[in-house]
Parts: sequence; structure tokens; C-alpha cells
Amino acid sequence: MDQPNPSLSGGERVIHQPRPQRLQVEGLWHRFGGNGAPWILQGIDLQLQERELVGLLGPSGCGKTSLLRLIVGFDRPCRGRVLLDGQEVSSPTWLRPPERRNIGMVFQDDALFPHLSVWDNACFGLGPGQDRGRASWLLELVGLAGLEKRYPHELSGGQRQRLALARVLAPAPSLVLLDEPFSNLDVEVRLHLRSELPNVLSCCGATGLMVTHDPEEALAICDRVAVLNGGHLEQCAQPRQLVEAPTTGFVASFVLQANLLPAQRLDDQTVDTPLGMLRCPSGAPAIAPNAPLQVLLRPEQLQLKADDQGAGRVSCREFLGQVWLYRIQMDRFILKLRQPLGNALALHQPCVVTIDPAAELLLYPQRLPLVLV
Repeated sequence: MDQPNPSLSGGERVIHQPRPQRLQVEGLWHRFGGNGAPWILQGIDLQLQERELVGLLGPSGCGKTSLLRLIVGFDRPCRGRVLLDGQEVSSPTWLRPPERRNIGMVFQDDALFPHLSVWDNACFGLGPGQDRGRASWLLELVGLAGLEKRYPHELSGGQRQRLALARVLAPAPSLVLLDEPFSNLDVEVRLHLRSELPNVLSCCGATGLMVTHDPEEALAICDRVAVLNGGHLEQCAQPRQLVEAPTTGFVASFVLQANLLPAQRLDDQTVDTPLGMLRCPSGAPAIAPNAPLQVLLRPEQLQLKADDQGAGRVSCREFLGQVWLYRIQMDRFILKLRQPLGNALALHQPCVVTIDPAAELLLYPQRLPLVLV
């Protein structure tokens, strides 16, 4: 029940309405070529609310850029449709041209005009009669005020990408698509720019859909993250929900960089794995028979010990400042582990990997809890 707002007189109530849907992707299927060609996207359903920043996350070749092309209008879907502000703009039989969609795009390459000044680049998308004061405001917002007379070659990589964002936002698009906009920048500049992006979009009243293959980037700044895998939308949720409750093994593995260990069902409550037997706590549902099973193991839930007779070998070791990140080659799979700095093993050293006795694990695809027997 809505509660009265004490700041209003007369007992008036403020009813919080859901934000309007800016973008709706409904049942989208797409492939290149005729019948028999592999599907690039399969049954994609995705909605973006007004002023929301959503990350489109997935490995190379999963369909991220293809989905962007369908949204902006470069391609027509084989099935399904795309709606902007409730109006259909794409379907198998209808395609509104990209220039009539009020969508802005920011690419990996800043795509600035080298012969135009910063000011002229920022104003390029403005039509006759549009207020150029917005371009001036945007240049100040992105930290380029005072550089209006410079040319792109006189700017740093970060400044050029800021200018590219200002140019896209100047015509006041309702939706901004960003295709890995920070991937060509060095680490420090990338971290700084991505932290500013949500505020810039919010100040402009724009909704954003950002393609990335970096889970850390998507989780850090996005309101929600949509995870694509092989053309399927595996899960779309807030960052914390993705981390705490991944719905599929792929989401757990890709987003959390966790391990997926093969498992074999022994009975309704027990599975066998290369690292030992695991069981479901009493009262848990029965493990489904005849289903491929995998156990989710976070890198910090595994323990490592040097052992000349061990079945594992250290294939990679990375120093992360506070911990070591190891990759251990087992028989036919690799495990990722995080270990204290005091537990330093050499490359190719034989070792034994065990599960932390206190670890609470998950069995996929049912997402059943597991503990060591």
C-alpha cells in the first residue's frame, strides 16, 4: 500500500509509477544467409527502462554486435520485433531506417572527423535550428571545455572517446548503444571513463545499452547485465543477483570466473567428482537422473598443496597483489584457484587440489546445494 508523503499537505500520496520502457526486444531470431544457416540470435527478449544502463555481456561470437545492429536498424530480424518507446521499428516485414530511430552509437574507435575541430565534431549531429548550447554543455560535462579549437589528433585517447560520447549525445537521443567503447584505452583511462559514463547518461536523460566482454566492467557500472551465450540470453539481472544467484552454469563460469567440475550422480542425494563425493543437505530435492551435471566451485573454495604424487600440475600462476591466481591442469580440465601469497608453487609443480570443507557449493542445472561427504 502506498504511504502518505509527510512533506505534502492534505495527506496527498505519491504513487511511484514504473519507468516507461524505452526499448523492447521481443522474440528476436536472426541469422545470416537462407534457411539452413546457423542462428546468430535465438529467441531474445530484452527490455530497457527509461534512464537505465544495461550491459550486454558475453564472449566473442555470442551475438552481441548482431543484436546491436538489429536494434539500430542496420539489419532486419528473421523473427520477432524491436520497439522503441512502444512503437515497432523492426520486424521481418518492416524496418524503420536508422536515421529515424533517435539512437546514438559509440564505437570502439572514436570515429571522429579528423578535419573538424572539437567544437565542430560535437555539433556535427545537430540539425538546422537545434540549440548548440547543448554541445557546449556536453563538452563541459565530459571535461573538454576549453579545448573547442583543437583537432582530434591533438587529443589523448581518453579525450577523443569523451568527444565521441559528447557528439552522440548532442542531438539528445533517447537510446545510446555503446559497442565496447573503452576497449582501446589504457587501464587507468578506461577505469576513469567507465566510472563517469552512468552519470553522463543520467544527466542527459538517456538510456544506454553497452556491449562488453569484460564481466568486471559490466558489473561495476550497469543497472542490469544481460548475459549472452551462443545466441541465447542466459540471464538478465542486477549485478548483485548475477553474482549471488547465477541461473546457469555458463553465467556462473563466465561472470564469476568460477570452475565447473563434471559430476556423476550416485543416488538421489550424492554425486561423485574428480575431487571427491558431494551430497545435498537433508530436505533438498532429489538429483535428477540422466542429466549432465556440473558443480560450481569458486576459485576461493579450493585448497592447494604441493605434492610430488599429486594429479595436478601448475600450468599458470599470476600475482594479483594480495593473492596468487593459479590454473591447475588436472586430467582433462583446468581449475582456477586463489591462494594466499604464502602458498607459492612453481610452474609445472605437481600438486593436490581439494575442496574447502566449509564450502557451500551448487549443482547445476538444478542449482542444488552441495557439501563434502
